[in-house]
Amino acid sequence: MAGPRADEALSLAGTVADLVRIDARNPWLVAGGAGEGRIAAWLLERLGPLEALGLEVHADEIAPGRPNVVARLRGATAGPTLCLNAHLDTVGDGGWSERAYAPRVEDGWLVGLGAADDKAHCAVQLGVLERLVRDGPPLAGDLLVAWVADEEAESLGTADLLLRYPMAACLVLEAFGLGRALVTHQGFGWLDIVVEGVAAHGSAPERGVDAISHLAAIVGELDRHYRERFVANPHRLNGVTVYHASTVAGGTDYATYPAEARLGIEIGTQPGETIADRLAEIELILNGLRDSIPALRARIEVRLHRPPFEARGHERLWDALDVATRETLGRPLEAAGQNAWMDTGLFGQAGIPALSVGAGGRNLHAPDEAVDLGELTTLAEIVHDAVVRYLAPR
Repeated sequence: MAGPRADEALSLAGTVADLVRIDARNPWLVAGGAGEGRIAAWLLERLGPLEALGLEVHADEIAPGRPNVVARLRGATAGPTLCLNAHLDTVGDGGWSERAYAPRVEDGWLVGLGAADDKAHCAVQLGVLERLVRDGPPLAGDLLVAWVADEEAESLGTADLLLRYPMAACLVLEAFGLGRALVTHQGFGWLDIVVEGVAAHGSAPERGVDAISHLAAIVGELDRHYRERFVANPHRLNGVTVYHASTVAGGTDYATYPAEARLGIEIGTQPGETIADRLAEIELILNGLRDSIPALRARIEVRLHRPPFEARGHERLWDALDVATRETLGRPLEAAGQNAWMDTGLFGQAGIPALSVGAGGRNLHAPDEAVDLGELTTLAEIVHDAVVRYLAPR
């Protein structure tokens, strides 16, 4: 690689490394997490010189100390508003905190917390925007570039963005792999199943009701339901519906029957389904267990849920991405799905056409997360060309 493309790749890698060095752990997920304040400040400083060239830059606080950064490049003539969306926050650094913020390059992969999810794609948006501001071409319509907070938890950033900024379509950048565009994904729910027992001395089983034992029976039935209902019937593009135990807690000490046990689970919903469908299934399981365990007392508490996504009205955006992909990779764009949730779900819920593309990543939400730098450089070309095509004068 030589010439301008090599310079662009070095600049892009340097930007990703700068972002990786900044702690942006989501405080909803991680107690004491830094949030998005510092990384947003870095981004605002980088965008500052572009304001003199006509770029409009906003910092919209979605929670104390947690801003979205949104930039608008006005078109030379009237036209639709296209949004690019990537998120600033990361998950936790458990198991590798000593190296998570020290970016390193290994065999063409940049390693660091958030490298793929989603700091690399924040860097792509920045590079595309800087190139368009400085070099054009003139656009027929506005480009809105959003670096949002809180995607890894409640998605407050994208929810706020949708309230403040009208748009015709959105391209969400997430680690996905070149040549593919996400057109569907699962929704999800985070639920607690709370089982009530009766506390008693360990030597008095006739007085106690063991909440943990009852919870174990529920876990077994949930696992059976997962295998029979979901493993056997995967979605055509999204794969097997997410359905797993995540956390467990219960009891107070070794000498006492546990009065409460709590199971945290993550469950998915496919297009056409809602969280109410999953809740009804769990209630059926609980009712069935009550026939064999009369003392079972259990309830479901919903912590958070988000809708599934299925792209609609996205033909113009698809066409722009498809041509850009064909010219860059020599092959057509592939429609794909995934069994995880992302902010495209909120755009779909709001009736805004949306797709998602991204570079390849590995070890997401795990130690030694990394992004493929070669794919990232190519992605920047595809996104730039797709934006220019979508906002080309007609």
